[in-house]
Amino acid sequence: MNIKLPVPQNLRDAIERVGLSALDRERSRELARDEVTDLVAGGIGRLRVPEPAGGYGLDWVQTTEVLLELAAQDSNIPQVLRGHFAVQEDLLWRCDARPDSAPDSAPDARPDAQPDARRVVQRWLARLAAGELVGNAWTEPGKGGFHQSGTMVSETDDGPRVTGVKYYTTGAIFADWLDVTARDAAGNELAVLVRRDQPGVQIDDDWDGFGQRTTGSGTARLTDAVVEESELRGLTDRFPYQTALYQHFLLIVLAGVVEAAARDAATLLHERSRTFSHANTRTPRTDPQLLQAVGEVDAVAALARAQVLATAASLDAAFAARSATEQAQIEAANAVELATGRAQVALHRPVLEAVTRIFDVLGASGVSQSRSLDRHWRNARTVTSHNPWVYKARIAGDHRVNGAEPVRLWSVGEPDTASQSAVASPPATPIGA
Repeated sequence: MNIKLPVPQNLRDAIERVGLSALDRERSRELARDEVTDLVAGGIGRLRVPEPAGGYGLDWVQTTEVLLELAAQDSNIPQVLRGHFAVQEDLLWRCDARPDSAPDSAPDARPDAQPDARRVVQRWLARLAAGELVGNAWTEPGKGGFHQSGTMVSETDDGPRVTGVKYYTTGAIFADWLDVTARDAAGNELAVLVRRDQPGVQIDDDWDGFGQRTTGSGTARLTDAVVEESELRGLTDRFPYQTALYQHFLLIVLAGVVEAAARDAATLLHERSRTFSHANTRTPRTDPQLLQAVGEVDAVAALARAQVLATAASLDAAFAARSATEQAQIEAANAVELATGRAQVALHRPVLEAVTRIFDVLGASGVSQSRSLDRHWRNARTVTSHNPWVYKARIAGDHRVNGAEPVRLWSVGEPDTASQSAVASPPATPIGA
């Protein structure tokens, strides 16, 4: 274990156990229910929660180091957690950011918050400290984007209810709560937190992708599901870099895939005894060409780790801006959106090539189904398909050439001019103008 951070031994042990069962679960397509339970018990869901509130108080660089270790054991599980960490980040964003706030007490809502908002913050801090987990439920088929969502919140005599169908609900099947995007009768885009354990919520493990098969990214169906009034918020009222945070988790997954590929290639080459009559040495583990191939994969793993930690530093800067001016917050949010986009552009080719390169090391035995080494390519190819890098490259180029700001809040769905203009950042002055 490479974790050198203030996290307890039971969490370290839980992460290690994830790796022991990962291959068997991949073969049988078994969800990591017990493993997620152990991780939550160890505190994986409260890494960023301040210590006075029952968490570990880690920043994003430290949190990412823990999640990178988890991703190297099973790259599917960090993706299970990304909706949870997004809700957690919004909660922390709403906490009191005053430098003179008492260090020996749990953080409160911002000082200008209404009493109800303060109670919501405290209630959610208690939930996170108790180990409650949040899953993601944003994406819909068809149009499904912001201002086009078919999931609706309606007012009834018994309070708000939400109805709709969500796809790719990563982590929801393991969770206590669902983070749901929806519209109200006036067309306002909302973020709604819904208890999973109620009659109006059904989740199916029906994700049919060839990779990331155990992320629990199935379909959620909500039918007049109960929503507490305090759990309704405007989507754009949340912390301003929420989409970038989701993308950061995909980068953690990608880095974990290539680290696992490098580990497996090294282990299997070290154990390998058979070689070829025209090989360089009698022992495969001393053959310079095979060592070179493993070294190439190792280098990509190091590159991916460094890139992901760099985006984590951008997240820390964005979070620190919560006590600054609104303009400073926007600039920091733009920076982390660009950072995650650039990382996706920079890493997708090297990682896909690296997880293919491992088969050059191991010969025909490397394609044995019992080893399931193809899972590394399948998982990498799947995660790089979620949010196509070609758009990220265009956005980075537009920023470099024209000074254009990135769109900070975006979604899967059919393009909609009104929707884009509503969520896009205002145009920047072109470089050199």
